[in-house]
Amino acid sequence: MKVLVPHTEGADVLSRLPGVEPVLYDASGPWPADAEVLIPAFLAGTDATEVLAGLPSLRLVQLLSAGAEAWIGRLPAGVALSDCRGAHGGATGEWVVSVLLAVYRHLPRFIGAQAEGRWDYHQTEELAGKRVLLVGAGDVAEETARRLAPFDVTVTRVGRTARPGVHGVDELRALLPDCDACVVVVPLTDSTRGLVDRDFLAALPDGSVLVNGARGPVVDTAALLAELQSGRLRAAADVTEPEPLPEGHALYTAPGFLLTPHVGGSVPMAMQRAYRVAAEQIAAFARGEEPPNLVVGDY
Repeated sequence: MKVLVPHTEGADVLSRLPGVEPVLYDASGPWPADAEVLIPAFLAGTDATEVLAGLPSLRLVQLLSAGAEAWIGRLPAGVALSDCRGAHGGATGEWVVSVLLAVYRHLPRFIGAQAEGRWDYHQTEELAGKRVLLVGAGDVAEETARRLAPFDVTVTRVGRTARPGVHGVDELRALLPDCDACVVVVPLTDSTRGLVDRDFLAALPDGSVLVNGARGPVVDTAALLAELQSGRLRAAADVTEPEPLPEGHALYTAPGFLLTPHVGGSVPMAMQRAYRVAAEQIAAFARGEEPPNLVVGDY
């Protein structure tokens, strides 16, 4: 079974799988007509779907990212889609903890004072004791909760459906007023697009912190800007809508806003972890089984 792979390190990993022949490719091909599996480059956008017409034998697209929104609904009939859930949760969870600490310990303000040569002594807040509402119940949420635990926070989790330890999304609006920080780590789907809208933000307490570690379109940018410019809420985001954020966009200078350029999962071990997960999915597919991370419907 031929598998199209964009990285040498991925080809090395997949070459150890029985019945799998990795074939390196770049943006211009080549595209072997008998290739059955395509691994797009990490965070490849919708342009990557243009190669599908040249792959008549394709049966599976295996992503290196946990997000699959760029591919859902764009694959030919009979082509399955599998994401890389389990590869990037730890790094993203670490990013969440980092920005919460930065906001509560006023690091952006101190960095600005240092750049200006000012000694800006003042008392800061702390992460300890905060009530964190974690919207999402997948791998990223699990790893985020695990990394928050040593900071003595109270974590309340919300998922699509209620289960032990997780509230259902139908309870979300009632939970918003009782949190100090709301961390959003849901996939982008039809049901989560615009989830964090004006009413959602209005339900958050004064001075609370919104953290978007999901996808930009999950948050209504105009509604978030209004809250930031009023000074009522603070926020941190690794993703934006639009993305990349255009030069001169109001979010760059919005008060109380900490922005990173979609780097939550961009760490040295990211590809090694991603190919480990991808290899598990492709090995199952080669055995005639469904990949464990098969994306179904709205996922």
